[in-house]
Amino acid sequence: MEKFLGFLREYDYEGALITPSSNLYYLTGMAPQATEERLFLLVVNKEGESVLIAPKLYENEVEWENSVFWNDEENPYEILERVLTSLNLKSGKILVEDTMRASFLIQIERLLEDCTLHPLSGITRELRMRKDEKELSLMKKAAEIADKVFYEIISRELIGKGEKQVALEIEFLIRELADGVSFSPIVASGKNAANPHHMPGNREIRPGDFVILDFGARYKGYCSDITRTIAVGHPNEKLKEIYEVVKEAQERAFQSVREGIKAKEVDKAAREYISEKGYGEYFIHRTGHGLGLEVHEEPYISQTNERILERGMTFTIEPGIYIPNIGGVRIEDDVVVKKKGKRLTNAERELIIL
Repeated sequence: MEKFLGFLREYDYEGALITPSSNLYYLTGMAPQATEERLFLLVVNKEGESVLIAPKLYENEVEWENSVFWNDEENPYEILERVLTSLNLKSGKILVEDTMRASFLIQIERLLEDCTLHPLSGITRELRMRKDEKELSLMKKAAEIADKVFYEIISRELIGKGEKQVALEIEFLIRELADGVSFSPIVASGKNAANPHHMPGNREIRPGDFVILDFGARYKGYCSDITRTIAVGHPNEKLKEIYEVVKEAQERAFQSVREGIKAKEVDKAAREYISEKGYGEYFIHRTGHGLGLEVHEEPYISQTNERILERGMTFTIEPGIYIPNIGGVRIEDDVVVKKKGKRLTNAERELIIL
């Protein structure tokens, strides 16, 4: 929070309005659940004064030095107007949480007619992008859980199971070991593996299928994200060839990671190799994305990102090749920038044939 307040003063912001989100958790440790249509808002000014406005439902659950808890019979925006006046936040530049509900924002804009509103992420992404050792230890634990779940799921009989059933098994295993999933697991088998973000359906896994398993665990707020592609039975020779291309591309991208290079150079290492092997048109997404309190955040490992990689930045490396009506392959690891890159996920990357 002290660093955040320093940024507010440096860039001439008067204050910030923060609803429940990864940013609120990062700055305060508060993670209220199911606030939904009820206004739950932390109001902070650049001097460091703050007031929490929250539904009375949370009075025994959250602690903040200056708090106002409102009943359903009260209008929280009348309370907010008084708080904005007391904190001298009626003019100037104000940051608002990017994920704030539109219904909240519309009401707030009416109270801040003399202010200009800016997305909070413009500041918080600069703070959150570089993880400290405590954060990295939590991310390492989330990655270890993902590795463990991968080995457990492939130890089970997969032939004859529907994609949705396998996805539910993955989610159950993660929830036993972690706070929950980073995102809904992806299980894509056979031709469905040609769709990078396939929603698991009722298709049963069959002998000869390549199966993409993409999932992650959330541990004390921090996310992991792993993808492995496995073969079941006697796999298609074309897909075996594609697998080796993707594996080498992923390794080349990982070996390129070091302090001081641009994010786009990591993407280039994977993309150039896949193109050399004749599959460039089938690599249809960026090579990776930042990872932390959210499963997608800065820095993005794309063809155009000029951002310089710095120590403590964490992101995925996940090249893929997807051929319609045949299938696809993706291999993904979580990586942290030290002097060079270091993998957080370590499950087997050689092709596993069950």
